[in-house]
Amino acid sequence: QVQLVESGGGSVLPGDSVRLACVFSGRGRTNSHQYIAWFRQAPGTEREWLAYIGWGGIVSETADSVKDRFGISRDEGLSTVMLHMHSLKSDDTAVYYCAASETPSREERAYNYWGQGTQVTVSS
Repeated sequence: QVQLVESGGGSVLPGDSVRLACVFSGRGRTNSHQYIAWFRQAPGTEREWLAYIGWGGIVSETADSVKDRFGISRDEGLSTVMLHMHSLKSDDTAVYYCAASETPSREERAYNYWGQGTQVTVSS
């Protein structure tokens, strides 16, 4: 059983920076679920892909809509994936999720393991 747990969310001011963490654990096939992605979902909207990162952090992609402000990284132990967010604005308010996939994808349907989400609220 694969589990992912997000942390680091909270209420922040516009312009602030936040780092979210996704801790990956559990049993899985060897070399499977090596891609970790971040999504977000604001109230009344569809879930939006933000970024993914692969084995060793060599392969990564970030959505055009946020690539100037958001970044994704993975630690050497490959157990934690970070989402670095800068210059936050009110439109960034959402529940942020991490997910695991065997292949890189921008589509949520490709991910079969999801965390519970962490709320980020940007307001003054």
